[in-house]
Amino acid sequence: MGGFLDQALNPLADALRVSGYRQQLLSANIANADTPNYKAVDIPFSKTLKAVQAGDQGGLALQTDNARQLAGSPASAGLAAFVHYQRGSQVGLDGNSVDMNREQASFLQNSVVYQADLTFLTGEIKTLNSVITGNVI
Repeated sequence: MGGFLDQALNPLADALRVSGYRQQLLSANIANADTPNYKAVDIPFSKTLKAVQAGDQGGLALQTDNARQLAGSPASAGLAAFVHYQRGSQVGLDGNSVDMNREQASFLQNSVVYQADLTFLTGEIKTLNSVITGNVI
């Protein structure tokens, strides 16, 4: 049963994780619009999502040499490997490369993607719940 649930929910959960992380990056760009020498960053959503769904977490595995050492890392730490500096934005005299129009448009677009993914995931859960309980929606 776990395999069926994984097959049904994992693609949407991966999309939520990637778009949520991208939202954090875009928020940081907007928050640092006036910070001297701040360079705007982003992740390529579709490329990152494909890599995550293929099992690539974006980073090197943590090597431990003692059983008492922690072997894992937070899920979003792997996504940090896909972050790159934005290109095409003009750098200001203070060294800041944040283009507020671009950031706000990207933020809004990503918000719509995140909300759509959340709606689809909620629909999948409701459908699975109705199948399990036998109730018709």
